[in-house]
Amino acid sequence: MLHRPFTHASFLILALTVLVSAGFIKGTSLFAIGEETNLGLEEQNQVIASFQTPITIISEKPRDKIIEYEVLGGDTVSGIAEKFGISVETVKWANDMSDVDDIRPGDTLKILPVSGVAHTVGSGDTIYSVAKKYQAEAQAILDFPFNEVGDDFALKVGQILIVPDGAPPQKPKPPPTQYLAKVNIPQGPISAVGQFLWPAFGQLAQYFSWYHPAIDISNTAGGAIRAADSGKVIVAGWPDSSGYGRRIIIDHGNGFTTLYAHLSSTAVSVGQYVSRGQTIGMMGSTGRSTGVHLHLEIRKNGVAQNPLSLLK
Repeated sequence: MLHRPFTHASFLILALTVLVSAGFIKGTSLFAIGEETNLGLEEQNQVIASFQTPITIISEKPRDKIIEYEVLGGDTVSGIAEKFGISVETVKWANDMSDVDDIRPGDTLKILPVSGVAHTVGSGDTIYSVAKKYQAEAQAILDFPFNEVGDDFALKVGQILIVPDGAPPQKPKPPPTQYLAKVNIPQGPISAVGQFLWPAFGQLAQYFSWYHPAIDISNTAGGAIRAADSGKVIVAGWPDSSGYGRRIIIDHGNGFTTLYAHLSSTAVSVGQYVSRGQTIGMMGSTGRSTGVHLHLEIRKNGVAQNPLSLLK
């Protein structure tokens, strides 16, 4: 008796036949495929391929490390930047490029996880001196998970720091940062228009991102913190060592909650109901903080929202 070799195509035909028999695939007979017909191997594969559905698995985990990318034919710096969601300048700075056309297939480029710069810590460096050097916010450096800065803010010589939205000395920041830097929080009275009020006066020091689900409002003079909307206080004080320091959380009763962190003092207590615009505490720098500011989070059903899209 002559035995035919059990090919990959034959295995697929057998598998599909089982699926049809079990009722997983309906309306098509596979018994006409393979050894019961005169179809050649190429034709069999074409029939089998018609039953295959490609599945693409996309990871939603954000990058928090520097990676290496090998330049392919047809690549451009702008295309690579867009692919990884960072600015063209970030690619140039990380790879000491003077010209965007200065890449060739086979080159290896360093790709940062966010727009900004990477800094190698030297002797005497501090969070504050690095932030000043790159025209960035110390709080952003502290908050970025890759940096692994301890609660004492101590840096190790040779440590690599990611400086989000930073720019090398004497060089302009990427266009998005230059635009956002011009946005100031209103300094006068704020009318109760819209869903949430601005809770404090100051400068926007850090924006909403995947690693910083909030905005920071900085004011070296401090100042009062107001309830962005009416609700019930569910947290008030310094209940743990999570890094928020002294904080207040208000449940607004409609799926929204607001969190106000790093306060120097609180003026409300748990269970108390507050009205929109009521003073609830004072701006400070408690917890994991590099300077006087308010860390504001707005969540809907537990999911962080960009406060800038909700504040009026």
